[in-house]
Amino acid sequence: MKKKVLVLGATGTMGHYLTLKLLEDDCQVDAVSLEDKTSENPNLRYLQVRNAKDPAFVAEITKNHYDAVVDFMIYDTVSFRETFPHYLKNTAQYVYLSSCRVFANEESPIRETSPRLLDVSTDRRFLFSDDYSLHKARGENALRASKFRNWTIIRPSTTYGPRTCQLLTLGRPQLVRHMRSGEPVKLFEAAKDIPASLTWGGDVAEMIRRLLFQEKTLCEDYNVTTSASHTWGEIAEIYRELFGLRYEWVDELQYQRFRDPAFDPENSVSAIWQLRYARMFNRVYDNRKMLAATGLRQEDFLTLYQGLKREKQNLLED
Repeated sequence: MKKKVLVLGATGTMGHYLTLKLLEDDCQVDAVSLEDKTSENPNLRYLQVRNAKDPAFVAEITKNHYDAVVDFMIYDTVSFRETFPHYLKNTAQYVYLSSCRVFANEESPIRETSPRLLDVSTDRRFLFSDDYSLHKARGENALRASKFRNWTIIRPSTTYGPRTCQLLTLGRPQLVRHMRSGEPVKLFEAAKDIPASLTWGGDVAEMIRRLLFQEKTLCEDYNVTTSASHTWGEIAEIYRELFGLRYEWVDELQYQRFRDPAFDPENSVSAIWQLRYARMFNRVYDNRKMLAATGLRQEDFLTLYQGLKREKQNLLED
């Protein structure tokens, strides 16, 4: 009998590739997306939903009792706690998208047991916020504290794909605009020698695919990431070689105002935190737990150069 899988956020960087892989496995996939898409594959049903966190939608969709739910949605702490029990009651396996951004800068390489920002940070203003790295960690805590034992936590590193690429905290729209214009982007000079791990979305999807439908992966957490790393200076050079992207190194204020002309050092705290508590941290990962659970090898994954080259045409399209 075919496995039924619900993919929430099915047209994103990871969801796009995971949906394709599930179809290869002859799964029946309900793919929830903001986009209006149709499918000629009888095993794939696209559901255009404007608000997938709406309790009415959640109540209706969970009547299908899926074999697995893979949730790429971004919740705040409150909305996640209100939503996740409904999925866990109505599926054999719920896969929660956390993030490697939950980790502090305490050790390298980063393992699943490494300290998290939520647990070790002393920045009170940060801790009283619902920053991305914190609400993801709070979501992990909520799952562990629940009565349910059918969840799996996955933590991707920075991920890129057909519509997504990153250079420090700059995203695809800004990068592509400067690739086309030839005008240089500005990059934070202090980050030049900081190591980072960027993983191709197709590789992350393969990791998730192999974590599904396994009893041994329940109540476990996995860093779904490559163990390869490059400094941000090396990553900038890869973008220059592949895309002709020009860049120049500047101080933090110049960088943040390049990223957002309305940047205010007193009030733009989320931009400051993303840079200081994510991109400025040493991001080298130990992915052996995931490799052991999936049977994959590090050499199975694309290098950053190979992955960006593969996605080059997709990234440059309007």
